Amino acid sequence: MNTQTQKAVILALLAALMIATRSHLLYHFAPVPDASWAVFFIAGFYLRGWGRWAFPALMALAVLVDYVAITRQGMDFFAHYCMSPGYWFLVPAYFALWMGGSLVRRQYRKADGKALALLVASLIGAVVACQLFSQGGFYWFSDSVAEPSLAGWWKNYTDWLLPYLRTTAIYVGLAVIVHVGIAQAVRLARPHGRRAG
Repeated sequence: MNTQTQKAVILALLAALMIATRSHLLYHFAPVPDASWAVFFIAGFYLRGWGRWAFPALMALAVLVDYVAITRQGMDFFAHYCMSPGYWFLVPAYFALWMGGSLVRRQYRKADGKALALLVASLIGAVVACQLFSQGGFYWFSDSVAEPSLAGWWKNYTDWLLPYLRTTAIYVGLAVIVHVGIAQAVRLARPHGRRAG
């Protein structure tokens, strides 16, 4: 997917996915897991070359969704327990995910075992780095942790790492299925992609 139109459609779909899953506080039904981490990873893959403006746009959207979700509950955005100097560690956290997706894109030639291995390694590395920034920023710089300690930070980090990795991997896995499915459909739709006979 190289055309500007395709990238614009992908950006719009990723933005809609983030709004729909990150803003679960706005709705009264059971939320689906937040796709924000996967959105930044997937965007890094598909929107390579647009990072200078697409990454800040998605970052601003994430903050806007948080603002709307918190204020619609009647709370002051800046008084919410999530709002601390640690909140701004989401910028390097999400950038780590973006770079993970971008790394896969730079090396990607076709959907094969090598690409899958790179995707898995890059996704794990990006999620580990993202968790270091996001969880570490909250743990060390918010008032929510009364007595921070290295042991307490490590327990908190490891308690949340696998759930975040699982959720991100599910969304990225679904994106891989869609990507491969569309690539196959395009290949089969071309005259040389059909077998004679």
